[in-house]
Amino acid sequence: IQWIVFIPSYVARTEHYFDLTGGFTYITVSVLAVVAVANWEPRSLIIGGLIVVWAARLSSFLFLRVRRSGGDRRFEDLKASLPNFLMTWTLQGLWVLLTAAAGLAAITTREPKPLEWVAFLGIAVWVAGFVIEVVADAQKSTFRSDPENADHFIATGLWAWSRHPNYFGETVLWVGIAIIAAPVLSGSQWLTLVSPVFVLLLLTRISGIPMLERRAHRRWGGDAAYQEYRRKTPVLVPRPPR
Repeated sequence: IQWIVFIPSYVARTEHYFDLTGGFTYITVSVLAVVAVANWEPRSLIIGGLIVVWAARLSSFLFLRVRRSGGDRRFEDLKASLPNFLMTWTLQGLWVLLTAAAGLAAITTREPKPLEWVAFLGIAVWVAGFVIEVVADAQKSTFRSDPENADHFIATGLWAWSRHPNYFGETVLWVGIAIIAAPVLSGSQWLTLVSPVFVLLLLTRISGIPMLERRAHRRWGGDAAYQEYRRKTPVLVPRPPR
């Protein structure tokens, strides 16, 4: 899927469909996993459904944001180079598989179990993470839509509790998926529980937070108010404003 969409994207030198393709890939592999093994057990349907809801919401949100802004600054240099642009699309496919690994392992298990309290705990954790991510994204979109905020950073709402509450929410919801999946995993499938760890490392060490923090420092590094915000506000895990 990634390579198919990459071809016209490279020809047109556009990244507009990158995030939408990532979401579509999540949806496709989740639905195919359920259908391929004909596993209509509630746990599998719940995991598949939660992944589909998250992927559809986030990918459409990111797609519309890129359309409104006219582009994604992450790709300013990448899309001019065939090897680099292709590698980016290829890595997105790997990102999908690693992130959804625990969920996919549970969906395709041959030893289903009835839902237990652990599954309901996982669902609650997923809902909490999803709500945090959606609210954080909505708050930032509203903030950015005001022309008076064009040169300002957001420090209200959930963003007063964390500098990246949307990424915290995303990490939490994948922990929820792993919790739901855990009771039906066995043998080497336990290795798939690395999924939320991978999400955390990706967002805090590779892309996501490091890139956004550097960009924010370039824009507001000399702003005393921003320095105070950085000092008082945790980078990821929310804490009540001081």
